Amino acid sequence: MLTSTKSLIAYNKKNLDDKTLLSLYKNMLKPRMIEEKMLILLRQGKISKWFSGIGQEAISVGVTMALDKEEYILPMHRNLGVFTTREIPLYRLFSQWQGKANGFTKGRDRSFHFGTQEFNLVGMISHLGPQLGVADGIALASVLKNKQQVTAVFTGEGGTSEGDFHEALNVASVWQLPVLFCVENNGYGLSTPTSEQYNCKDIADRGKGYGMESFILDGNNILEVYAKIKKLADSVRKRPRPILIEFKTFRMRGHEEASGTKYVPKKLMNDWAKKDPVDNFRAYLMELGLLTEKDDTTFRETILNEINEHLQLAYNEDAIVPNVETELNDIYSDFQYKESTPSAKTEELRFIDAISQGLKQSMEKHNDLVIMGQDVAEYGGVFKITEGFVDAFGKERVRNTPICESAIVEAAMGLSIAGMKAVMEMQFADFATSGFNPIVNYLAKSHYRWSQQADVVIRMPCGGGVAAGPFHSQTNEAWFTKTPGLKVVYPAFPYDAKGLLATAIEEPNPVLFFEHKALYRSIRQEVPVNYFTIPLGKAALLKEGTDVTIITYGAGVHWALETLEKNPNINADLIDLRSLQPIDTEAIYASVKKTGRAIILQEDSLFGGIASDISSLIMENCFEQLDAPVKRVASMETPIPFIGQLEEQYMAKGRFEEALVALLNY
Repeated sequence: MLTSTKSLIAYNKKNLDDKTLLSLYKNMLKPRMIEEKMLILLRQGKISKWFSGIGQEAISVGVTMALDKEEYILPMHRNLGVFTTREIPLYRLFSQWQGKANGFTKGRDRSFHFGTQEFNLVGMISHLGPQLGVADGIALASVLKNKQQVTAVFTGEGGTSEGDFHEALNVASVWQLPVLFCVENNGYGLSTPTSEQYNCKDIADRGKGYGMESFILDGNNILEVYAKIKKLADSVRKRPRPILIEFKTFRMRGHEEASGTKYVPKKLMNDWAKKDPVDNFRAYLMELGLLTEKDDTTFRETILNEINEHLQLAYNEDAIVPNVETELNDIYSDFQYKESTPSAKTEELRFIDAISQGLKQSMEKHNDLVIMGQDVAEYGGVFKITEGFVDAFGKERVRNTPICESAIVEAAMGLSIAGMKAVMEMQFADFATSGFNPIVNYLAKSHYRWSQQADVVIRMPCGGGVAAGPFHSQTNEAWFTKTPGLKVVYPAFPYDAKGLLATAIEEPNPVLFFEHKALYRSIRQEVPVNYFTIPLGKAALLKEGTDVTIITYGAGVHWALETLEKNPNINADLIDLRSLQPIDTEAIYASVKKTGRAIILQEDSLFGGIASDISSLIMENCFEQLDAPVKRVASMETPIPFIGQLEEQYMAKGRFEEALVALLNY
């Protein structure tokens, strides 16, 4: 606390009334006192970790008070003041930090890694950057619904070095989204000073490059923060656009408590201590005669009583009892499949046409569905699947994106948080690497962590046989089938593609929908003309036999059919998995127990592919019925080559018949 009773920060209250001034003070005082208590509990081993925001309260409180309660905020580690100003009951915060059930993550994630729709807060993940793009998606929903709301998202100066920062700001600017990008420049990213983090004078300088307004604010001056943010928010509601705001402040404690602050020069620490936002504002209010020592004591006693009372509530709460069923059930949002039956009227469609028709009918059915991707609008996508969609649904719902897979996956997640649906076209499945983090760490984990559905479908044009080389031909489903929280669909026929896509879009969970490019224009089938659905997780038995079970999906289905046509003497069950996650183990086991032999065909290279897991499942569950070892057939252990003769050599197709005959002769 300041030894002087005079404020060292120059405040200007302008036209703010006394009630607002006192509210600003009390809202800063509350997180400060909670933090001081938490530091004690940390030393006592009653909480596991703490990321301190002491010295930065003016930013959290000022921004939160300047926004309406219905407007979303995406805070970070050091934004306790956001949560308390939104008036979350303290016992719920304390339960969260102690891993109790009344917290927001059921003990599955710690500290501030949570969100709550009740208070319109969206929690961070440790990778920092993804929440910036999520804010874009929430803001986009606001624009599409004409809600005239602002979204505020926080990051630190360290987070601005991530690619997500660039992508999110670029998208927000191109689409003119109402996002306040709030950068808390507190001097250090863990121990890395700003001089080693970026090489421009101020982070706000970057705003010019994105074509957006930017401002630098004294992050320790609560009146400057509150007044400016309130003014900007009012303006952005009327004229949607993104704004970059850099708050100059300082981190008075370690990145987290265990890391300490020995790397910070003592003089620098002392200089910033004199700029303490709580102590200076307290002194200012006393100078104005709005606050007395007695008032301040009363405020502190009231807050302390609330802290102690709510701590006791959290202490008295029973510890979480592990329950396997509960854990597994919470990976996905509940979805009650309702069948939409196919019509008797059909038309012959190519694989690609069935996807296009299914997507169009889903757009007609779901008014809140948005399609996003590179070149998907007027151009119709590189495969022309969305050709004509702009004329039918408009550019607001069929949106070209910059080349920024990560930010668009994140924006899709933001749309889901705001109650909408999103289909993102990953122009080629290979490019998912550029959006990998938000797929496997944000989409996949959100429902498990804090019960937030990710109503997102990512279309994944994939596969070889089209001479496209190592970066446009991969079939990379195994990267995702092993990630809990994702669903993976991989149809082989037009009928299945249309019905499964409709279900994937209805699903409130993240679905990666693989579309084999070589099948797009080579496979035709009679397909119902109406909107219809097919349940995920149900395989199709294409042929029945007693000699062997062939298990495959995608292009492998057609390779297997060709092989069986060439070998009419082979009497086989042929299972088209259609869905890889969830997978129809019941169909697999029933067939293998009948035939006694199993061969699994995949286009992906062998090691670590889904065939390995299916093989293990069969060995564990059907061992006594097997008459031969389970056989896996896959492509070569190399990247997929470009030139035709090398690609043909690479593919599993050329090795399947020999392996099948060998298995039958075992």
